[in-house]
Amino acid sequence: MNHRLTTLISGLTIVLLSAFAGAATLDDEIRERLRPAGTVCLIGDACAAGAAVASVPGGPRTGEAIYNTSCVACHATGISESPILGNAAQWEPRLAKGTDVLYTNSINGINVMPPRGTCVDCSDDEMRAAVDFMLDAL
Repeated sequence: MNHRLTTLISGLTIVLLSAFAGAATLDDEIRERLRPAGTVCLIGDACAAGAAVASVPGGPRTGEAIYNTSCVACHATGISESPILGNAAQWEPRLAKGTDVLYTNSINGINVMPPRGTCVDCSDDEMRAAVDFMLDAL
């Protein structure tokens, strides 16, 4: 075989092998960048055994505390027709349905009010306490 042809074939072989090696390296780099950063482990899963469960320091918050942090924005201004704290006329038709309905609506949401209003970490009892606080202001 001609020396030039041998050199050309050797050169092409090196280029092709480098290209395949580079492709594998690039694929590995892409896989590494797309690898999940972590995992999700839920209570009840084997991976959650022994995990600490978050709790509210000091126990449940008062209805007034919940109102002042999560309810006041709408129930002090009447946004989206929410009944205003202390306005008996606005609360009257709601009270006619009973406090259990008010509790349920505060927990599950109603109309434009999302479930638990803006208190995503409130327990059912804390939501009831917030409703009781608003009703006590009437």
